[in-house]
Amino acid sequence: MSAGFSPPRMRPLAAHKSMILSVLDVGTSKIVCLIARLTPMEPSTTLRGRTHHCRILGIAHQQSRGIKGGAVVDLEEAEKSIRHAVDAAERMAKVQVESVIVNLAGGRVGSEHYSAKINVSGRPVADSDLHRVREAAARGAARPGRSVLHALPNGYALDAMTGVDEPRGMIGDELGAAMHVVSCDDAAARNLMLAIERCHLDVEAMVAAPYAASLAVLVDDEKELGATVIDLGGGTTTLGIFHDGALTHVDGFAIGGRHVTNDIASGLTIRHNDAERLKALYGSCLPSASDDREILAIAEVGEEPDQAHHVPKSRLTRIIRPRVEEILELARDRLKSAGVGSLAGQRLVLTGGGSQLTGLADTARRIISPQVRIGRPLGVQGLPESAKSPAFAASVGLLIYPQFAASEHFEPRRTSGLQATGTDTYFTRVGRWLRDSF
Repeated sequence: MSAGFSPPRMRPLAAHKSMILSVLDVGTSKIVCLIARLTPMEPSTTLRGRTHHCRILGIAHQQSRGIKGGAVVDLEEAEKSIRHAVDAAERMAKVQVESVIVNLAGGRVGSEHYSAKINVSGRPVADSDLHRVREAAARGAARPGRSVLHALPNGYALDAMTGVDEPRGMIGDELGAAMHVVSCDDAAARNLMLAIERCHLDVEAMVAAPYAASLAVLVDDEKELGATVIDLGGGTTTLGIFHDGALTHVDGFAIGGRHVTNDIASGLTIRHNDAERLKALYGSCLPSASDDREILAIAEVGEEPDQAHHVPKSRLTRIIRPRVEEILELARDRLKSAGVGSLAGQRLVLTGGGSQLTGLADTARRIISPQVRIGRPLGVQGLPESAKSPAFAASVGLLIYPQFAASEHFEPRRTSGLQATGTDTYFTRVGRWLRDSF
């Protein structure tokens, strides 16, 4: 499907099959490894697309190194951070991780839409017809330098009838399909995979970060009516829009919470770690009447802690507010320029570590939409209290993603090196089918 590098695509998860799943959230500020047991569940009325319960067996997070703007910039440092996070999660879960599902926030993740039509000659639509029309729609996505992460059918048409959700078995002459393709820069995907493979881990699938975050925080009604998820990470801010139950647009830019921290460090001439602590404890993007009276002790770079001097909290707020407004205005302008504002509805869900900043929701109501809530991971058991925050939304979304992988378009598997040697016998193929299906 892609003219260049093609990241792994996950095989759909069997509804009746239990499994242990490992995921890796590689962010600019932290790297999270989750290990969970997925067990089949009865259909849910509130989270209808989910087929499995997720229970966390192991969790670990590590300060991220070698990552900038959601992309690998130092292979050796990134490898060390990944190893530490995976090792700690393995010890907690008492299992050995061999493969992971990983997210990608950098690499200019973006959306493109394609459509195609095929002739079905007045007979009932079969699975082979669906594959042919999806393949024809996705064929246009093959572009040099871009890797396809997701190919999501966004509706079908049969002759003059549009908005068909499930055309199997229906009769018509011409079958059409609309395809939403999410892609990223080849180099970003390749280098992230390389960092993980250097840890002796296989990558099962690569998931766009805004898609993962949306799966974790949105309820069914929001997906149907239309909602925009803004994931404010450390080095990136990503956008995911759902409408009519489907992902319809993703976007992102390389500005996030770390830029707020850098502004504080520069504005107050303090160490980066001290700036991060000030942001977490006292940071706000809304001024209040008491800010001038509340005094903060800070130690400038090169000073001893006992030589700290004092500044009013209002000075901290004046540093934070312009950067937060810039991030939200950029998100608003990206949505407008993409022409998807009407699809997003009026619902805005903020998630990611940056969404925990005091006053952010009120600022978003003023700049983007009056209907705003903070999104936290939904429907996962065994998460410690510290991980039930918006900062872990994308991590949890990676556990949920396999339950939705069946909706994607998959190319037929190419002939492998094993098959080329003649060792892939009939019995080998039957055995592989049994393993995949049961």
